[in-house]
Amino acid sequence: MALPSDLKGIDLVRRTLEEARAAARAQGKDAGRGRTAAPVPRRVAGRRRTWSGPGPDVRDPQPLGRLTRDMAKKRGWSARVAEGTVLGQWATVVGHQIADHATPTGLSEGVLSVTAESTAWATQLRMIQAQLLAKIAAAVGNGVVTSLKITGPTAPSWRKGPRHIAGRGPRDTYG
Repeated sequence: MALPSDLKGIDLVRRTLEEARAAARAQGKDAGRGRTAAPVPRRVAGRRRTWSGPGPDVRDPQPLGRLTRDMAKKRGWSARVAEGTVLGQWATVVGHQIADHATPTGLSEGVLSVTAESTAWATQLRMIQAQLLAKIAAAVGNGVVTSLKITGPTAPSWRKGPRHIAGRGPRDTYG
């Protein structure tokens, strides 16, 4: 056994604590009860109080977001709110990088129409369509958006002026 002079740091503290506990047990005291013994149950006289204490309670003021979410759920508006979240918070739902290059144009019967700024971005979005659907489902819930309809930019129109004749027009004079 090591002498107390040989011990340093935490070993000296542990040795001293063991000696103190042994001395307390020798005197009939319950030493070290805090860790090993079961906690003593607290006795409360009378009925439990009914007013709100320091902990949260349903009677306490609630955040406005929670109240509106509960009201939408009770009135059956949850699906419409989720649809509005997809369209209104597009950048937070899919991320700012995608939102900078693509915008949602409509949501009808679970099909979200997305317009990309270029054909390259439209192709990229079609390739990561499964990840986009997973992000949307994580943000607003499953079943709100079931598929994506991704389109690129529209081609320029050669139809100019208030009067236009159907057909090829002046380009058909060569043959």
